[in-house]
Amino acid sequence: MSVTTYIFIANIAVWLGVAGYLVFLASKSAGLEKRVQQLELLGDANDG
Repeated sequence: MSVTTYIFIANIAVWLGVAGYLVFLASKSAGLEKRVQQLELLGDANDG
């Protein structure tokens, strides 16, 4: 294989890593958003 092929494969691997990390962050963000909503509901219940 030529050097260009290796660079292309490495480029694909990097972008797959970036995409995977973004999916991971989106998942964590969704979980945190759900937790914040739960805490807000608990706060509202304690205020009244």
